[in-house]
Amino acid sequence: MHTIEPHYNWRDYYIASEDDRSPFYEREYSEFEFIDAVYDHYIHPQWDNIESPTLYIKILFTDYDHGYTIIEMIGEWNDLLHNDIMFLKRNVIDVLVDEGINRFVLIGENVLNFHTSDDSYYEEWFEDIEEGWIAFINFHEHVLRDFADANIDYYITSGGELNDLNWRTYLPAQLIEKVDKMVMKRIG
Repeated sequence: MHTIEPHYNWRDYYIASEDDRSPFYEREYSEFEFIDAVYDHYIHPQWDNIESPTLYIKILFTDYDHGYTIIEMIGEWNDLLHNDIMFLKRNVIDVLVDEGINRFVLIGENVLNFHTSDDSYYEEWFEDIEEGWIAFINFHEHVLRDFADANIDYYITSGGELNDLNWRTYLPAQLIEKVDKMVMKRIG
């Protein structure tokens, strides 16, 4: 896992550690010191720690004028043992919602498992963004099934075309436009 880096092709457009509205503003990264791990597997030092012992993220792009953010994830999403959704919601999502973000793209191809607890933080997140949405793209099928089994899929849009999206070939504005059309088609 230590060789899996967050997507870096958009760094010319956005860097969360240089964004004074980002929860990761002024965070410094090492290229050589591996300190974070998912269980006994070290991860690349460019991932951001959200205080969860198993789930890490990278805000790849945020556009405050258009109200969206794109977040890549790695690890195990474990609400049961670690309440990962609480860390994600309080340490990242709430900060972004307070800055006017109401459309969230979460990229989950590196999320290995999901373990459920309850849906209260997901419901709160959903209610916080009345005019927006939460889209999960490229999550593994078994992870999406676990979200559905926990009825969390009520609060998010996922699966179908969203689960087979070659997102790296797009610029951020192109990706959000494509995802927005897919989400609106499902909602409408």
